[in-house]
Amino acid sequence: MTKPFPLPTDPDYQSPEPARSRPFHDAGEAVSELTRLYERSVAFLSDTFDGVLQKGFGGKRYRAYYPEISLITATHARVDSRLAFGHVPRPGRYAATITRPDLFERYLVEQIDLLIRNHGQPVTIGDSTTPIPLHFAFGEGSYVDGGLAEKLDRPLRDIFDVPDLEATDDRIVNGNFEPRDGEALPLAPFTAQRVDYSLHRLSHYTATRPEHFQNFVLFTNYQFYVDEFCMLAREMMAEGGAGYTNFVEPGNVVTPAGTREPNEGMAPLRLPQMPAYHLKREDGHGITMVNIGVGPSNAKTITDHIAVLRPHAWLMLGHCAGLRNSQELGDYVLAHAYVREDHVLDADLPLWVPIPALAEVQVALEHAVEEITGLSGYELKKIMRTGTVATIDNRNWELRDQKEPVERLSQSRAIALDMESATIAANGFRFRVPYGTLLCVSDKPLHGELKLPGMATEFYKRQVSQHLRIGMRALELMSELPSERVHSRKLRSFFETAFQ
Repeated sequence: MTKPFPLPTDPDYQSPEPARSRPFHDAGEAVSELTRLYERSVAFLSDTFDGVLQKGFGGKRYRAYYPEISLITATHARVDSRLAFGHVPRPGRYAATITRPDLFERYLVEQIDLLIRNHGQPVTIGDSTTPIPLHFAFGEGSYVDGGLAEKLDRPLRDIFDVPDLEATDDRIVNGNFEPRDGEALPLAPFTAQRVDYSLHRLSHYTATRPEHFQNFVLFTNYQFYVDEFCMLAREMMAEGGAGYTNFVEPGNVVTPAGTREPNEGMAPLRLPQMPAYHLKREDGHGITMVNIGVGPSNAKTITDHIAVLRPHAWLMLGHCAGLRNSQELGDYVLAHAYVREDHVLDADLPLWVPIPALAEVQVALEHAVEEITGLSGYELKKIMRTGTVATIDNRNWELRDQKEPVERLSQSRAIALDMESATIAANGFRFRVPYGTLLCVSDKPLHGELKLPGMATEFYKRQVSQHLRIGMRALELMSELPSERVHSRKLRSFFETAFQ
């Protein structure tokens, strides 16, 4: 997407030599050009910033631009109607600004190749008119001498571009983007600045670099699951990896397959707000686990940022309150509908929008439960119910007058209550990321069954390992499906971007 900033020839700014836009019929060559333009721009900003710090403000302002990919089509010819992505919906000019093509290389090659093949048209690569904020030009681990920066006699924003909130919103994915006269239609669901913003937030919240995140993600609200995940991952690494190449922990601590000890990284002194752990595969189809803690705010925050990585699926594995007398502690709940009373997404996704169950995810979860528990058919019904999960933002809802909330939960046919599942599912729907929920009943507050310390410990020991293995197996089953099967048309709106 372009934004009407001064062109590189504006005399008020010193910029890299403008690149001539070029057509490409090969996706790999197009991505190579995007990489060249991007690296040229960030090197220019980094070098000029170092110069300003050393020599002071010399009366010049500096600006470099994100690279842009664009496509022009003049035909209404329909492409394969079974496709969920890889094509534009109508004639026009479409464009997207691109950041970190090194990180997104595999994704970009796939998306651009589909675009070229489905429309029989080349894509054009060149400079956009959207500046790269100085903050986003520094790579992981870059160090800026704060003492030198403070000696400047004017704010950095007077010399370089800084992040622009107008370019970091979610209008495209929210479906309310309106192009200005002459502005291209969006080719991708996020602008480059929006992606850069989230990449920086991911490092902050999870203490791991974005490059470690895998295409299949597990979210949990309990450290017990993380402990079990780490134990399983270390066992896999020690035994050769079982198809995984590395295990990465906060601080970018990397344990390669075939070893028992990390060979790089340093564990942080304190865990971040939402630590992430990654069982990596060469093709990116491994599993990332994030402990999001408690509450819908955290659930929205982390999914807002992971979404820019365009994962293939994410699942919520956590504990819930069982609402039916027939449920037992340790039973599973497979969500097929959600009551959304978390409120954090009300402004982005109205409550009247249904959040449907996705067949590909539901089937994978049910098969995984059967495989790990050894139960099937009628026997499986003893330990798992499929039904509605209610997500609320008040952890102490039990302390209110019970009549109204219990009546509402009964009317909704809810069978479980938690604080994160509907948020994660709704943001998956909003960002076109396939989603699912498998919860484990840990208490039954409506029926007087609350966890006592000893009971809770035994429950966790018994159930967490099985529950985690089910979630991991479900993601492995989905990773075996073609991407067009996982990213189905169910999540696509009337006018969609070509990029998934």
